[in-house]
Amino acid sequence: MASHRRPKQSSPRYTGVITATAAAAVALSAQAASADPLPDPNKKGVTAQVDRLYEQATQATEKYNGAKEKSDALKKEVESLQDSTARKQGELNELRDRIGAVAAGQYRSGGLDPTLQLFLSEDPDTYLEKASALDRAGDRQTAALQQFLAQQRTLRQQRAEASEKLRELDSTEKELGKRKTEIQGKLREAQRLLNTLSTKERARIAQEEDRADRASARVELGNEASASERAAAAFAAAKSRVGMPYVWGASGPASFDCSGLTSWAYRQVGVTIPRTSQAQAGAGTRINSLSALKPGDLVIMRSDLSHVGFYAGNGQILHSPKPGAQVRYESIARSGMPFMWGVRIG
Repeated sequence: MASHRRPKQSSPRYTGVITATAAAAVALSAQAASADPLPDPNKKGVTAQVDRLYEQATQATEKYNGAKEKSDALKKEVESLQDSTARKQGELNELRDRIGAVAAGQYRSGGLDPTLQLFLSEDPDTYLEKASALDRAGDRQTAALQQFLAQQRTLRQQRAEASEKLRELDSTEKELGKRKTEIQGKLREAQRLLNTLSTKERARIAQEEDRADRASARVELGNEASASERAAAAFAAAKSRVGMPYVWGASGPASFDCSGLTSWAYRQVGVTIPRTSQAQAGAGTRINSLSALKPGDLVIMRSDLSHVGFYAGNGQILHSPKPGAQVRYESIARSGMPFMWGVRIG
């Protein structure tokens, strides 16, 4: 298969990345950790612990993204229901006023139509069931009253539905707060562990990240064609984000988490896919074989489906990999995350 060398892209990495501030390249929290450092930490062990914390943070991020997506949808539903309820209440008030005006006129003239007695009763629904009342009522007034009662029932239903959605939204907002606290806790702990390392060791970690970014700029992708024009366009949008930083919960255009990148890229070509990696795993046609993937297909990673990126060709993934990293190309085989399956968006 013919291949080409991808031109080196400009990167937002700063030249001071391996200086004394190198910890910033791997730190996730903006706040310095205040906890006491671990005594005599095993250096290799610290790095492994930080990697685990970053993995746990990214897993929690996908749960946060799911709760956020649900929260946003619920807010729209609640707003729509509240608007509809307000309109329905206005219509009901107007109809009540019209019927009330007729009742007042009849009362002043010395008699009250049974239909209007029905309207003024404490339990109109029960009254309406009495056939004798309907028999004596005029068709026009009966129709008006039936319309009123139907709208009244609809209004009650909408209010009940809005109340239920509000309770669900409150529960989802609590879940959001819980996930946010979990993520921030993982990142603070990772920062605390990083702070136990020497400046030299932190610089070494930063250099490893820098090497990964340089390797990304030199990657050879081959010339495989995408499965569709839309997949090719979404992949092209993602390629334009190489060098942007990983930020948990971010979905562009200047920072991303893993599913934030893929959902943003497809959104640029007018295709809406779910926000989380787990939902994206079932969003299209499953491709079980890595060899059958085409550039622009989604690549689902980890047994809990908590990571996603774009297949880039030649065994490479284009993704926003983890805290402290940036959007880049990496070998799927060397990513340290097991490949589960691919997803081809139709």
